[in-house]
Amino acid sequence: MTWRWAGARLGGAVLTLFGVTIVVFVVLRAIPGDAITSSLGIESGTLTPAQTQALTLYYGLDKPWYVQFFAWVGQVLRGNLGVSLTSGNTVGSLIGAALPVTVELAVLAAIIGTVIGVLLGTLAGSGPGRARDGVTQGVGLLGLAVPEFVLGILMVAFLAARFDYFPDTSTFVPITTSFSANMSQMLYPALVLAVGFAANVMRTTRSEYVEVAQADFVRTARGKGLAPGRIRFAHILRNAGIPILTVTGIQFGYLLGGTVIIEQIFALPGLGRLLFTAITNHDYPIVQSSVLVVAVAFVLVNLLVDLAYRAVDPRVRQA
Repeated sequence: MTWRWAGARLGGAVLTLFGVTIVVFVVLRAIPGDAITSSLGIESGTLTPAQTQALTLYYGLDKPWYVQFFAWVGQVLRGNLGVSLTSGNTVGSLIGAALPVTVELAVLAAIIGTVIGVLLGTLAGSGPGRARDGVTQGVGLLGLAVPEFVLGILMVAFLAARFDYFPDTSTFVPITTSFSANMSQMLYPALVLAVGFAANVMRTTRSEYVEVAQADFVRTARGKGLAPGRIRFAHILRNAGIPILTVTGIQFGYLLGGTVIIEQIFALPGLGRLLFTAITNHDYPIVQSSVLVVAVAFVLVNLLVDLAYRAVDPRVRQA
């Protein structure tokens, strides 16, 4: 049963990634321009017919789109993500430098958002219908309603006005080099991303807390005189953990692909900023490979969440 489950999940993941690659490849080809205009810019207009034909053969643009697609997939499977049309660097090296920044930002935002969301959800769920429940849910709705780019701009404006803080556009400091310098660059954008994350986690936690708190085993625990804190964390939150785990995993997957604007606002050299620049410059190899990397990460996160289900809840393993 375990091998059948694993095979089904892996098969679904492969089909999902294959579908993503097709959609991205076709959509990019529908955008005006091609590899020649992307690499040469306005100078492409000065090419002679012979030069244009030679470059068309070089980039494989003379072949049908499905031939180009499978040629690209074959290169990806061999570990070759191609070469940037604008910088000339390998796409693998560019993504390898940008991906750790995005992953760190997403992990930091997820940790902050999960902690805040669970605490606020527990606070609201432990007193349904009371003032703290209404206030907490109102804050959560506000966090969902305000776009992240608006929060980012407001935070940069506030920090600049009050503390003379401006995003460092010169050099990114890895966390392995200096923890304090890294946090000065990563903490504020992570807080912005954590707002929406925490709001989703809070709403799920509150809903599940209220439902589980009415279960018979919770009434039994109260009847035995167990401490409220033990009932809250060992009985209610533990049994409400599966939906919380679900929304946390899904939101983390979205974070990996949703940092584009925030990385632009806070000048972080992450995958989102690399993708934004590549789209602007019609740098097809970077766009294709970046989207594929995000899709792979999203699929892996969902697989890890499924594995966590089986580890946390014995009922899932039995099913």
